[in-house]
Amino acid sequence: MLPRLLCCMFLALTLMSCVDDIEANEPQTPIVAHISGTLPVLYINTENQKPITSKTEYINANYWLDPVGKDDIAPLGTEAEPLPMQIRGRGHSSWKGPKKPYKIKLGKKTAIMGMPKNKHWALLKPTENTVAGLQLGKLMDMSWTPNFRPIEVVLNGDYIGLYFLTETIRIDESRVNIYEQQDQETNPDLISGGWLVEVDNYHDECQITIPENNRWNLTLRYHSPEDLSNMQLQWLTNEFKTINAAIYSKDKTSTAWEEHIDVESMARFFILQEVMDNPDGFHGSFYLHKDLREGSKWIAGPIWDLVCYNREKTDYTFKMKVHYGFTPHWIGEIIQYDSFCQAVKDVWREVYPNRLSEIYDYIDDIVPLLGEAWKNDCERWNDDPTQTAQLRADRIKNALRRNMEWLNQHIPVSPYASIPITSTSCVEETVKVFNLQGILIGEFRNIADAKSNLRHGVYIINGEKMILR
Repeated sequence: MLPRLLCCMFLALTLMSCVDDIEANEPQTPIVAHISGTLPVLYINTENQKPITSKTEYINANYWLDPVGKDDIAPLGTEAEPLPMQIRGRGHSSWKGPKKPYKIKLGKKTAIMGMPKNKHWALLKPTENTVAGLQLGKLMDMSWTPNFRPIEVVLNGDYIGLYFLTETIRIDESRVNIYEQQDQETNPDLISGGWLVEVDNYHDECQITIPENNRWNLTLRYHSPEDLSNMQLQWLTNEFKTINAAIYSKDKTSTAWEEHIDVESMARFFILQEVMDNPDGFHGSFYLHKDLREGSKWIAGPIWDLVCYNREKTDYTFKMKVHYGFTPHWIGEIIQYDSFCQAVKDVWREVYPNRLSEIYDYIDDIVPLLGEAWKNDCERWNDDPTQTAQLRADRIKNALRRNMEWLNQHIPVSPYASIPITSTSCVEETVKVFNLQGILIGEFRNIADAKSNLRHGVYIINGEKMILR
């Protein structure tokens, strides 16, 4: 009896093992893609269905783009004849979530969905902030702002949802159109320009770090060139030490920093960050670029990685608290210079209200049309289904409107501004009083009236610094 029982058990275990082997060797059935049919679909298959686990090493893949009946969009490749590409992960905190962002490199320069030819693109997680922020960059006449197109993506047969196919920031005639400095350059005549750098808040490769002040450092990532000679590394380090010293000058009437930084571009960058209420604006993903030509200066931008904190503004964004620690590089010093404040005032007059108000129609043209794709994306990643496309559109529009109205009432004024009194009238003019941050405190009939109504402290009254005791 016992031998028969042992024999039966052996046969059963053998059969179970065979079944397990068969199941293990069978190809995994991919999750059925839940495509909305409202957007073009990008199909990507990695070599041997290899998972994408690295943010630094590309893996080989192929792709094809199905316009899904969109007559104005050209297809790229086919399922039978896909096109070559490479793909890797990207991002910092965004890479930690279940839905991943990706960096892709096509086999050759290709125009996609009306965007200029290039090999290099990013697949970003979709947010209404990206829609608004990148369009604001164009309305603000930044030197160059990335384009994007909403698409749905199927990776190795798995529907991974809605993405924004976005131009990456790099030196190129259709992107950051400046001289491209070569790696390992040693010619001193060619080192002073052709730079694309980023003030970064993460430790990574290709970085230099210098002390900014007695509280934090300034970490700078150099994107182009990437592989620096000793001469390039020394030039870049000395350059930003000089810039930093000029910005932090105790003499806020000095113009030394303007010899290095394009003031107007910094003003445009500042306004955009304030309108978005983006705490990361001067904290990280803060790009600067410099061409190689006589008199060239560092230009602020392009913009990237924009968020909207969606709150009631009570101060400039770099002064308001958020749920994480951040370091507002430079802006606390720059905002004290009269040249910067005047540039902000001039640019604001140029863009507000007419030009910036175009953002509302743009959002309505883009975001609600993503409704079905966003719904399917939420289902795929178990996100909150109540966050509809229309809700997102309304939320970002309301936030932008509040932020613009606040900034319109709080255009910065330098405490060191020189405001000459040109009136010879015997009638006393209204006296405006500002605090040292350039925020208007109040208006009074005359200086005596102002002094009698103000608490003890330091104020800017009629352009002069006064201490009331």
